[in-house]
Amino acid sequence: MIEPSPVTRSSLRHVLPMVAPMPMAELPTRTWSDEQWERIKLGYEARGMDEKWNVFVEDQVAFLHRSWTGNGIFEASFSPVGGGWRISAAVVESDPSRYRRSSDRYDWVMVELVLSAIVLGEPAVDLRAELVALTSQESGRTDLPAGLVEHSALGLRSTA
Repeated sequence: MIEPSPVTRSSLRHVLPMVAPMPMAELPTRTWSDEQWERIKLGYEARGMDEKWNVFVEDQVAFLHRSWTGNGIFEASFSPVGGGWRISAAVVESDPSRYRRSSDRYDWVMVELVLSAIVLGEPAVDLRAELVALTSQESGRTDLPAGLVEHSALGLRSTA
């Protein structure tokens, strides 16, 4: 079996750093296994227009960038803990022309959801439901279709 090549800053066509990074007030509490961390370190490159995230890792920091604009949105620093890896610190883009923040909780859900659903390919059912609930709460609308909310925030992950 051929080992996949890691996604790197230089392998992506368009990568822009954050212009107004702000420390995240809430962090995911999940512990990723050593195997999951190895997969996260390989990163993820959007394979088409319907995918919205590129992810690459330098040292122990995961960089989450929007695929169309190249804008850096999140940077999550990982640290080893007993039996795995956790996010020990993270920053989010606070410039509203690059990322429209809604809440601290939304930010941590997005970080964990991109890493879990996009990079690792997990179903992440609870995180997806949380994303829809937070989006509905923020918009004041209870009739938002879950699929529309998920596609708007995450895009569609290719199965190829």
